[in-house]
Formats: sequence, structure tokens, C-alpha cells
Amino acid sequence: MNLSLIKSTEFWESDSCEIAAKSGERHPALHGLKSCVLFRTSGTTGGGSWVVLSKSALQISANAVNQWLDVDGESRWGLSLPMNHVGGFGVVARAHAAQCGLSVFNGKWNPQEFRKWLADEAVTHVSVVPTQLHDLMAAGLSSPSSLRAIVVGGGRLDAVLGQTARNRGWPVLASFGMTETCSQVGTQEIASLRESFVQSPIRILPIWETRLSDSGRLMIRGNALLEGSFEQENNEWLYRPRLGDWWQTSDRAELSGDVIIPKGRVDSIVKILGELVDLEAVEQKFISLAGEDLGENQFAVVAIPDPRREHALVAVFQGKKVVFQKLYDRWQIEAAGIERFSELVFVEELPTTELGKLKRGALQEKVIAMRTGN
Repeated sequence: MNLSLIKSTEFWESDSCEIAAKSGERHPALHGLKSCVLFRTSGTTGGGSWVVLSKSALQISANAVNQWLDVDGESRWGLSLPMNHVGGFGVVARAHAAQCGLSVFNGKWNPQEFRKWLADEAVTHVSVVPTQLHDLMAAGLSSPSSLRAIVVGGGRLDAVLGQTARNRGWPVLASFGMTETCSQVGTQEIASLRESFVQSPIRILPIWETRLSDSGRLMIRGNALLEGSFEQENNEWLYRPRLGDWWQTSDRAELSGDVIIPKGRVDSIVKILGELVDLEAVEQKFISLAGEDLGENQFAVVAIPDPRREHALVAVFQGKKVVFQKLYDRWQIEAAGIERFSELVFVEELPTTELGKLKRGALQEKVIAMRTGN
């Protein structure tokens, strides 16, 4: 999208409806929608949709995040995420809302160039995904003095990686959110930077009310929710407006007052020998066991149907390294029985979204195909 357009007051005050799309990407007709922006969500299990966010909702979110992170007119947001995703678009919206500076990181991702850009532009606030933070740590880089907050979203931030970043001076704050909420639902507080890093709890922004459904799904209410979404059926895009004030997510969580502990997506839960097993939790345990021996997006767990156990867990590694076999063998000895793997598989590349989030459904299909020889 046109950056100068989004930064303008005319854009936010107009009734126009825009598409946050990559060049040449097919999208639904707008069907008379006004004053909104459409964002494509690929999902982690395939499919996907176009989420409709009103401009007023985007502004409400932007103001809430700015207030939470102490952004004022003297601050400078840094944009290093693509604007066709709500994470990048939201950065521009926040800079506009605060009437503060905005710097754009252009060119191919490179951690050394990114760190230099942060320092040269005196960026105070920036949003990144876990993969970017991993690359910064792998390069041994310290934070520039100008940076006051680096918000990490788009995926769960590993506790070891988060603490490593804080040890090197990076003001890392974990966040939780989604496209349907104009990005952030909750973000750790600036004050937490004085403490050791923890993945959770994460404090919920004041614009949101939360509760759990009977099935344990997170439900959200607030003025920064989606208007509706376009779903594809029989090669046609059908618009489905949001019904009611409360919106049910596909995420599990624990809630206590105004804090949330994300517990992963509903579709990451499988049954093994009659017991529920959380694939994301197994991944986190294995990553913690591996420590620095395992890089970002080098490992994942998928469940495949098993006639005796209901499901069997498969450890999938990107690349072929001896250290992975050693980690696998150690896990098989130390892990609980239902969390042990039935086998390990090596792939050239794990399927991920543009922002580095694992496409678990696509990986499962790939593993099944490899096992059956299809």
C-alpha cells in the first residue's frame, strides 16, 4: 500500500475502503463497504480469509498501544514489517495517531543493517516477529540506546530468547494479538523491563474485555474488533459480518483479572492414548531442552493419525545436523511417555507464513506424504 496515503489525515477521515494486499494478490469485491481496510489471513492450517477492519477500530488500537508504550510526539516508530499485514500497518497508524516520527527499514532483512538503521534513525519503538529477534541475537548485537520498546508479536516468544535479548539491552516486550483485533490484545508493560523476561502473563490493554467460552476458547469484546470477514466458498468470496459484541477466537488461554496467559490454538491439541497433548507446549519444552543448539524455525512437532494411539507425534527438523539427533535421543529418554516422538523427519524447509509463523497443517500434509511416498 501507499505509505504516504496511510500517513495522511485524509485517508483516516475518508469513507474509502482499501485492500492491504501484495501486488497481484486476488481479493474480494468490496460490496459497498466504507471506511475500512481488508487484510488477508493465511491461517496456520490452510484456508484463510480477508478480515475487514474499520478505520476507527484501527485508530482505537493505535491510540491504546501508544498510551501503553508511552509514545508521544517526540517518539519515533520504526517500520520493519510488511504493511499488507496488520502488524506493519498498525505501526504506521500509531505514528499517525501520535503525530510522531516514522522511519522505514527498506531492503532485504539483515540483522546488522537493521541494528544500524535503528541507531541512525534514533528509533524509540519498533515491532518485530520472533524470527527477527532470533537473528539479532544470533548476530550477537546489542540494542541501540535510543530504543525504548521492541514489541515481539506474530508468534510465541521463547523464554530463553527473550531473556538473552534483555541481557544484551534489548527492551523486549512480549505481546499477544491477531488480525481480528487490529493487532494487540495484550502487551507486557514498560515497567516489566526492570525484571527478568517471562513469556507470560501478558497484561490486557484497557480497550478489551475478555472471558472464556464453555470450551475454553478466548472471547473478546471491544471497539477495535473486526467488522466481519470474507470467506471463500466454491471460488466465491462470501462476506460474513461479525454477529454480536463478543467474538470467539481460535485460541486457548488462562485469564486472571486483566492478565492473560496464552495457551496456544485450539487446533494444536490432539488426543494420544486418551489424553490431551498440546503440540505447541511440546515444542516449547523441546526448545527449552535444546537451548542455543536449536535456532528459530528449525523444529516443529506434528501429529499424524495412529490406529493404536489415536495420534503419534513426529519431530520435524529443518536441515540435517548431528546435534538434532542427539537432542532427539535425549528427549526420548527424558520426556513423558505420551510426549515422546514416534520418529524424526528432516525437511529442507519448514512451511511458514510471510511473518515466519508455522503452517502446521501444511507441514502435517508434507510429513504424511513423505511417509506414504506420495
